[in-house]
Amino acid sequence: MARPLSPLELLDAGEPLVRITVASARGSTPREKGTWMLVSAKAQAGTIGGGQLELAGVEKARELLTSGETSAHLDIPLGPEIGQCCGGNVALSFDRLDAASHDALQAECRMEEDALPCVYVFGAGHVGKALAEALSLLPVRTVLVESRKAELDGATDRVKKRLTAVPESVIADAPAGSAYVTMTHEHAQDFIIVEQALQRLDAPYVGMIGSKTKLAQLRSWLKKEGGGADPARLVCPIGGSQVRDKRPAVIAALVAAELMTVLGSQPQS
Repeated sequence: MARPLSPLELLDAGEPLVRITVASARGSTPREKGTWMLVSAKAQAGTIGGGQLELAGVEKARELLTSGETSAHLDIPLGPEIGQCCGGNVALSFDRLDAASHDALQAECRMEEDALPCVYVFGAGHVGKALAEALSLLPVRTVLVESRKAELDGATDRVKKRLTAVPESVIADAPAGSAYVTMTHEHAQDFIIVEQALQRLDAPYVGMIGSKTKLAQLRSWLKKEGGGADPARLVCPIGGSQVRDKRPAVIAALVAAELMTVLGSQPQS
């Protein structure tokens, strides 16, 4: 199954587009007023709530693309007539993007994407690859950092990759508010990365894959070499301790949820 396109990716494709906006939402509705999505002749990005509501909206948008009309409006009751039981009412507005509105929306989306929090994943082993894949679907900018080219080459192309002999070197220049999670192939490398990440007091999340024994070894090492880094800020084990399944995809899902919980609770800049 292909990854859904982002609005910016669809805008960058340069195809004729219609923007569908939830103009009003009364009662119980799947999305709120102001929610929008984009539709081209063969693709779409974003969602106004799915189901028959979205299907009707996409069909109407493609009618506009075919007819050449520039705008339209639909009022849709979310009742048995369309096979839904929300009980609310949604009004949709449709606007075909001209060059000016396309460029303005493209710039707005790019600014929003550039403002997303960064997550640095250190290590492109099985769990690192799975975590990068999971995060690629979420509203974060993910950077997968690895010292082994072969491992990095096998990772998803949907995240940024950094090949470096000194993985911890990327931390100093990371954007403010970035999160860091390490799972490299060497415990000593993990310790160095954790020490550097903990020096970033703006980091809302610093995590390390590992056992209680590894954590104890890290704390001992930090006392000797840590330069004042506070191990109390470290999340280890990552992904919580309730689920015992250690398959990479399961760990990745749990860590992704943990990251989004932390990042989603941060004050908006």
